[in-house]
Amino acid sequence: MNLRIRSGSLRIVLAFVLGILTVGSTTVRAEIFGNVHGIVHDPQHRPIQDAAVDLKAQRSDWVQHQKTNDNGEFDFSAVPLGEYIVTVTVANFQTAAQNIVLTSGSSPILHFPMALASVSEQTVVTGEPVTATMDSVTPTTLLNRLDVQETPGADRSNSLAIITDYVPGAYITHDQLHIRGGHQTSWLVDGVPVPNTNIASNLGPQLDPKDFDYMEVNRGSYGAEFGDRTYGIFNLVPRTGFERNNEAELVLSGGSLYQTNAQLSFGSHTERFAYYASVNGNRSDLGLQPPVPQVVHDAANGYGGFTSLIFNVDPSNQLRFVTSLRRDYYQIPYDPNPNDIENAPIAENGGVAQYPSIGLRDGQHEGDAFVNFSWVRTFNVKTLLTISPFYHYNSANFDSSPNDVPIASTDHRTSTYAGGQVSFSTSFARNDLQTGLYTFYLLGAS
Repeated sequence: MNLRIRSGSLRIVLAFVLGILTVGSTTVRAEIFGNVHGIVHDPQHRPIQDAAVDLKAQRSDWVQHQKTNDNGEFDFSAVPLGEYIVTVTVANFQTAAQNIVLTSGSSPILHFPMALASVSEQTVVTGEPVTATMDSVTPTTLLNRLDVQETPGADRSNSLAIITDYVPGAYITHDQLHIRGGHQTSWLVDGVPVPNTNIASNLGPQLDPKDFDYMEVNRGSYGAEFGDRTYGIFNLVPRTGFERNNEAELVLSGGSLYQTNAQLSFGSHTERFAYYASVNGNRSDLGLQPPVPQVVHDAANGYGGFTSLIFNVDPSNQLRFVTSLRRDYYQIPYDPNPNDIENAPIAENGGVAQYPSIGLRDGQHEGDAFVNFSWVRTFNVKTLLTISPFYHYNSANFDSSPNDVPIASTDHRTSTYAGGQVSFSTSFARNDLQTGLYTFYLLGAS
């Protein structure tokens, strides 16, 4: 397969993307990429040409290199969201660096006033103070994998503690994550939305918290590109292997209530290829938030696997592949000693009848599998095309004990989707254009 597209084909590709929009009913969703622009100048504000600019991830070996143009400018496109350090090196000047936090769809502009080198050279690192973002009205929280590692309990495979510990307004009510008072949320993996009709039935995250590099959480004031999910959007950047060099890691943990959580992961990279793979398993006698202080019938267990691959075909084409499989089981806790005597049912003999909640054995089995493939095409420093087909399977099966009286509840839900996302972005003059299409087909549901 030849992935090269000649520059003269740009008009055809643009016309194709715009043409798709005329027949599609859903706009493009978020992606994981942003752009980094900057200018380098001397103390007299004259642009410096051919200055070496390095853009490096703060927590991995991912790096990009450029030289400034005649106007002292540099542009990095298709940069995954995250934390970076930009370093500028030029002869006869002191090395300068700036730390930046890049969110999806953002395009920060950096200025590097270079100081003349002295007898004793030094590297000058500058950083912007933490302030509210002014280019978006959407409250955003950006978490990294170190947040997961350093927060007790946050790395559990089927836990949402990493969200409730760091995202304002997020909390768990019994078995559902709520943000801003609602529990309808959307998950995006590698910038591709994961469709799911079982909203409010699935209890855990889309993948193990230890398998993502960054998680961007948007929690209100959404643009039209996010669709109708108005309570929380989780945009996950998976681990890629750029933080590993032929390394494996085994994570084992245990605690009270027979809690265990284990993961074995592998990863490595070269300049063109990176891979990351993991398998995990967990169990606990405290799976969900019980309705009372007593923990009764509240065990949970699960297992899963995850793989991420990145291949840089050439400087203009990148292939990204992500797949995950999870199986989880949750017992549904209950109150073993209800004390609402005034509202208790009356037995035939005139006494207080036994509460129907005593001895409940409700449980839920969940399954989830998805495959995302993305082709990222960079035409130039200002024009980017991403094509991402995907597949998603999801099940949420609630069962109660067949001995429940008077009704034994059963609710089985299964859905299978195939679809794709096309996004196109470019910059011209002082304007940014972003457009695209997100669509899927329901292969089967029950």
